[in-house]
Amino acid sequence: MNSLSNAVSEAAAGAGASAPAKISETRPMYWSVRRELWENRSIYIAPLAVVAVILFGFAISTIGMPQRRRAVLMLNPVQQRAAIELPYQMAAGMLILTAFIVGFFYCLDALHGERRDRSILFWKSLPVSDLTTVVSKASIPLVVLPLFTFVFIAGAQLIMRLMSTAVLLGNGPGAAATWSRLPILSMSVAQLYSLAAIALWHAPIYGWLLLVSAWARRATFLWAVLPFLAITILERITFNTSYFASLLRYRLVGWSAEAFDGIVPRVPISTQTQPTPADFLTTPGLWIGLLFAAIFLAAAVRLRRYREPI
Repeated sequence: MNSLSNAVSEAAAGAGASAPAKISETRPMYWSVRRELWENRSIYIAPLAVVAVILFGFAISTIGMPQRRRAVLMLNPVQQRAAIELPYQMAAGMLILTAFIVGFFYCLDALHGERRDRSILFWKSLPVSDLTTVVSKASIPLVVLPLFTFVFIAGAQLIMRLMSTAVLLGNGPGAAATWSRLPILSMSVAQLYSLAAIALWHAPIYGWLLLVSAWARRATFLWAVLPFLAITILERITFNTSYFASLLRYRLVGWSAEAFDGIVPRVPISTQTQPTPADFLTTPGLWIGLLFAAIFLAAAVRLRRYREPI
């Protein structure tokens, strides 16, 4: 009887010991992403700085806003909405551009930096696979930055609405028009959809940058950019064509034409544009780009496994 009790106790103890092990297997990705946020504060500091600049500029622009708003209200409803939306959409565009720049330089340094400061020796000693490390780094520009950007856009636009309302209050119908002409829910949905579309569309760019970061010993920016610049110049000199440059431009900004219908000039993310997720998800360029992104990330994983510190 005692032996049976001991066996049961040992089995329970073994089960209790294995449970934390199974739980901990799901934690490396989480802590790897947390590590990137700890080590790369520019991921959220740079957008916050841009938000501060946007709000400062908008505060200055509120001087004379009542007179400008009365002129806007003389336009037809479509033009009114476009004019009132413009500063809010420009703020969103600036933050999206900032997120792309931050993601670009983050990816260039993500795998190169740990080889340069030799911290890769420490990280490789931990029970975290190269695949988990590379995927966690790729998740920053593909998942974390878009989510942060959406929060910053929503916060900045809300403060801008409150500022304009405070200035226009008591100056006619301008304050009410600020809210009635700005459908908050549809704007937020369109911006979240845009950020997701941009992340998917730019996935091969971030994959290529991570591959260069894992391979290059120095001058990662030059290795990432010069091959494409050289091919563009060579094509122009040899064939007097610019197909490769058009392909690069399509990869950078083609998401707007594929993800939306009825693009408004200078304001690609507007409530006057219609999201077309079905067309976007069936675009060959999207899936070809994702295939190249997967190839680049797989190569980056292999390079990290065998690449030595610089």
